[in-house]
Amino acid sequence: MSALPLASRPTVLIVDDTPDNLTLLTELLKLLYRVKAARTGEKALQIASSDEPPDIILLDVMMPGMNGFEVCRRLREQSWTRHIPVIFITTQGAADDEFRGLELGAVDYITKPINPPTVLMRVDNQLRLKAAADFLRDQNEYLEQEVQRRTQEVMAIQDVTILAMASLAETRDNETGNHIRRTQHYVRALADHLRHLPRFAAELDDETRHLLFKSAPLHDIGKVGIPDHILLKPGRLTHEEFEIMKMHTTLGLDALREAENRLGMSVPFLRLAKQIAYSHHEKWDGSGYPEGLAGEAIPLSARLMAVADVYDALISRRIYKASLPHEDAVQYIQSQRGLHFDPDVVDAFVVLQDEFRAIADNYHDGDAPAAQ
Repeated sequence: MSALPLASRPTVLIVDDTPDNLTLLTELLKLLYRVKAARTGEKALQIASSDEPPDIILLDVMMPGMNGFEVCRRLREQSWTRHIPVIFITTQGAADDEFRGLELGAVDYITKPINPPTVLMRVDNQLRLKAAADFLRDQNEYLEQEVQRRTQEVMAIQDVTILAMASLAETRDNETGNHIRRTQHYVRALADHLRHLPRFAAELDDETRHLLFKSAPLHDIGKVGIPDHILLKPGRLTHEEFEIMKMHTTLGLDALREAENRLGMSVPFLRLAKQIAYSHHEKWDGSGYPEGLAGEAIPLSARLMAVADVYDALISRRIYKASLPHEDAVQYIQSQRGLHFDPDVVDAFVVLQDEFRAIADNYHDGDAPAAQ
């Protein structure tokens, strides 16, 4: 073991209440290491928690006040000191001390009276092991940070892709303005509220609510495939035109399925996006489209979007209709409880109606008036 320049040497903290032992160990170690000394457990903890902690600690077991076992226990409790290796110094033949020390997390022990070559070898071995462990820990932290960074990049790409697809649909009908953003927040508000009900708790876990928020903007993606003369018609649609308009649900589902097929894998958030795009015009009583589903046969994601979508349509001005006041929209939603809408979702909407109004105000369309 050759001596390194002083500034590059590992630091050894010696903890012993006997001055002779401190002197002996200091003289032995100072040629190879920077040495710090403490005569009490309290002082040892103070040094270990400082801005320049030791690389290894030689810790006497029997000390007045705080003994070595308690010092070791406290070192292992703190995240900033638990990785410092501790070598206990025990009296000859104190097997119980050795066992207890190792049980508390010490890496080795040295018996008194000490053997200098043994001390030097054991300190060197543990410092080498610590260097390897520190390297691996740093690598793991780097890899975790890299995984987190790349995950955030993937999530950002997902978000950008969703908004780009939703905005594409929106450009076909620019009067809808911030509709996709409002409905996205409405759906999240409903999901956050309903998760507290036993009926919905399992289905509305944290991950699902997050994916609902991301998926909601794609509810009208199928309108990209509807001809302009129908999509942008200022008056009431004929029966034939409405039948074509209804096809946007199937077009949306097909587009999202095709995206998954081209990707060659199932994408979790697209599962909800497909449900919402295809089924948000289904009605609780079975009179909706495209399949005439009823009750809980309608996916929950679509039942949430149904309330969000209709409320926003009612309070928004369109080329073919005026906007309704918030109170009238709430009254209409309530009147459709158990008919168009899931009763529990309507009840949640009523509780959250002021939050819906606030969302509408925050994302109102350009010069259009805020929710009245």
